[in-house]
Amino acid sequence: MKQEFSTVALVGLYADARVAKPMQRIASHLKKAGITVVTTTDIAAELNTVPVEDDGLADIANLIVAVGGDGTMLHAAALAGNSGVPLLGVNRGRLGFLTDVSPAEMLESIDRILAGDYSRDSRLRLKATLTQPDRNVHRALALNDVVLQRYDTVRMLDFETRVADRFVNAHMGDGLIVATPTGSTAYALSCGGPIIEPTLDAIVIVPICPHTLSDRPVVVSSSQHIDVSLLEREDTNAEVSVDGNTLGTLETGGSLRIEASASRITLIHPPGYDYYEILRSKLNWGRDSRRQTDESDY
Repeated sequence: MKQEFSTVALVGLYADARVAKPMQRIASHLKKAGITVVTTTDIAAELNTVPVEDDGLADIANLIVAVGGDGTMLHAAALAGNSGVPLLGVNRGRLGFLTDVSPAEMLESIDRILAGDYSRDSRLRLKATLTQPDRNVHRALALNDVVLQRYDTVRMLDFETRVADRFVNAHMGDGLIVATPTGSTAYALSCGGPIIEPTLDAIVIVPICPHTLSDRPVVVSSSQHIDVSLLEREDTNAEVSVDGNTLGTLETGGSLRIEASASRITLIHPPGYDYYEILRSKLNWGRDSRRQTDESDY
């Protein structure tokens, strides 16, 4: 039977010793199994793998394995682009909501995935379109979130939001987060947003430090587009970032549109993956800090 994942791309911050060792072990293990391993040109010699430029990994690989934290997974998602190549995350970061495979289980998990024993998880992405007053346009895809925030100023931002061309609110504050269900456990969560199960086709709009406490997070259908525009105010500087990468500045007279992308990201999970177990583990749910608890209870 033909191997579904005959070529695997390894992605990670190799300069980090915590990441380098697992990448070495994975590369060696895959090559022994007859899998072609590709990496970026800067680390190919170290791992004895096939060197490929960043933007060419998804053209060659059937699977991208990201070793690190959720930031590495977001980078891998950007490399995957619209290719449809699935991602597998090995956690060497801190929280790791996306990188759910532990280093202790990674080789066993990879073997089971190569044998076809895995589940696929389709995740919503956002498309951000930033239009400048001179009609210059910048676009990017987000797996986690699109963030509007003030920069290089101590003043609050004044801005409006519209959903499906319907006026929602005029905001005063430090900015706004528009997140996918995947991104609902990231920056949006720290700003008081809700956790949204990844299977839902929904988008959450979360104000950052709003001046008015009644300015609350709103969850909308992913079938609706969201428009954000700045109101006239002296010394207003607003920056837009997509999954932590700067897209550009939003200026008065410009616009930011955020909508669901037709291109989704597929995550690969080994057998036994449980989203709620991930939440319990990362957020310490179900644990009474007043007493010792056996991990096996969970």
